[in-house]
Amino acid sequence: MEMAHDIAADTFLQAMETWAYKGIPANPVAWLYTVAKNKARNSIHRHQVFSGKIAPQLQNVASEIPEPDIDLSDKSISDSQLQMLFAICHPSVSTEAQIGLSLRILCGFGIDEIADAFLTNKETINKRLFRAKEKLRLEQVQIEMPDAAEIDKRLETVLTTLYLLFNEGYYSESKDVQLRNDLCLEAMRLTYLLLENEQTDLPPVNALLALMCFHASRFEARKKENGEIILYQDQDETLWNYELITKGGYFLNRAAQGNQLSKYHLEASIGYWHTIKADTPEKWENILQLYNRLLQIAYSPVAALNRTYALSKANGKAEAIAEAEKLNLTTNHFYYVLLGELYTVIDNEKALHHFREALSHAKTQPDKQVIQQKTDRLLNMSRVSS
Repeated sequence: MEMAHDIAADTFLQAMETWAYKGIPANPVAWLYTVAKNKARNSIHRHQVFSGKIAPQLQNVASEIPEPDIDLSDKSISDSQLQMLFAICHPSVSTEAQIGLSLRILCGFGIDEIADAFLTNKETINKRLFRAKEKLRLEQVQIEMPDAAEIDKRLETVLTTLYLLFNEGYYSESKDVQLRNDLCLEAMRLTYLLLENEQTDLPPVNALLALMCFHASRFEARKKENGEIILYQDQDETLWNYELITKGGYFLNRAAQGNQLSKYHLEASIGYWHTIKADTPEKWENILQLYNRLLQIAYSPVAALNRTYALSKANGKAEAIAEAEKLNLTTNHFYYVLLGELYTVIDNEKALHHFREALSHAKTQPDKQVIQQKTDRLLNMSRVSS
């Protein structure tokens, strides 16, 4: 792995030095592959010659070392990345380390970027990645596509890693940048690699990519030029990417094959309903029922909170308030934001109290801006009514 990193770094350095004087070649990608391949061959050859000199039994054959065959075709690269993905997502490695290794090895992220994504420092990330690599080495995990039985065992871990990677991009707390398209697009690219392989082109994988497509379709409408977040109900739907919505529908339809129902199927279906802007009873009743099913098979506080919002839209605020307060998520600023929304008009004093609580728990500047706007709007509403 270290050799591969060194060769890649040397290749890019040579590109910077050469292209500055000779200009960018007609096919930059082919140039990089050719140079990297030559550097890899030279490195392997030097290593083999060196081994031959220090191992007497190899001295006579050192000069007869065959030229290493390095396949840099698109298929070979895709297959290698897929093999690496399954190696990284070995159950012996923690989920955080799996995501970190995926970002570092498969997505090319620097240590600083990974540290930002995990809200920690470079030293912590370096130690985490080092321990993960040592664990994979001790477990003798091979960089190869597992057999069918092992794929079934490890696929859920792979999908969880990609799901969390996408979520980190969709709602990031790093550097006060809430939407990181780069993380989302890498998660989508790696998920698509799974679909290109016959062994992993399975319904849950299609459902996960459908979910990603539906969410990614609203990227352009989710933030203003200054980075400020635009909430769903305030988004300009003409900015939504309808090509991605269509692709999401395609993958969700493919996910319907067989009788397996995963959390990705349900979340993708919820994502589909959010591509319909109209605020109809049918829409929210469908979303509510999907959340009910999701909580049965994969409970999470975030899903429970989202389900409560859908309940308010389908059955009214009073019922939703009772359900929301049962959750008691007192360390989650979204919990207080939801209560603030639900109490607005019903009891504006309580609503204001919850928005202020939300503001005290919020971590990022975009979140604080949104909550402050809600607070200001409610104060103005109260002044007008009085």
